[in-house]
Amino acid sequence: MQPNLTYLLIEPPVWLAVAFVVITTLTLGGFLLAVHRSSPKLARPVLLGLLLWLTLLGVLASQDFFTTLNTVPTRLMLGLLPPLLFISGLFMSAGGRRFVDALPLATLTYLNSVRVFVELVLFGLYVHHQVPELMTFEGRNFDILAGLTAPIIAYFSFNRPTLSKRWLFIWNVMALLLLLNIVTNAILSAPLPFQQFSFEQPNVGILKFPFIWLPGFVVPVVLFGHFVSLRRLSQSRL
Repeated sequence: MQPNLTYLLIEPPVWLAVAFVVITTLTLGGFLLAVHRSSPKLARPVLLGLLLWLTLLGVLASQDFFTTLNTVPTRLMLGLLPPLLFISGLFMSAGGRRFVDALPLATLTYLNSVRVFVELVLFGLYVHHQVPELMTFEGRNFDILAGLTAPIIAYFSFNRPTLSKRWLFIWNVMALLLLLNIVTNAILSAPLPFQQFSFEQPNVGILKFPFIWLPGFVVPVVLFGHFVSLRRLSQSRL
């Protein structure tokens, strides 16, 4: 079955794009705050590196790089793989693990609150035929629950510690599964050779500026935060 590409080259409303730029900025700021609290000297080079990556993704997306579908490998993978490889490198190297083990878990947990706003933008993209319904909270995407519970879990784990580390570990596992669920559905709904879902309204929104920052930056940051938290919590007594 061939996907319906009617809306592939139609831009979403400007207000949705502006909203997502704000979400990306909040994600960047929250992550830099975590880096600054653990390794102040690294905050500036990390900021520079992330800005370069965001700029590269933004420029490519604005030139319709990712909406060109007849390439091997698919161009979307070029936006997804670099951050995943970088995250893997951090956990595999001694210096990377020192960096990971110094990050404040409270800040990384609070950072998950941006997932609420991401879900609202995804719903807006669905209304404007840019993503399928299954990528929203009316479909198969329950990731908004992680965003809504993040400040509660963070507050009672760190600011007023009444929850045990075991509960924080369980929450991270559940939130990670919610993230993997939407990522899987998003990839399998995109107009790629291995598309499985939503041929009538495929996931074309994330191929455009600034929404390419969702798979290329926001999701990797949230994923990284869960990996850091689970590593640290698994090393402590639950």
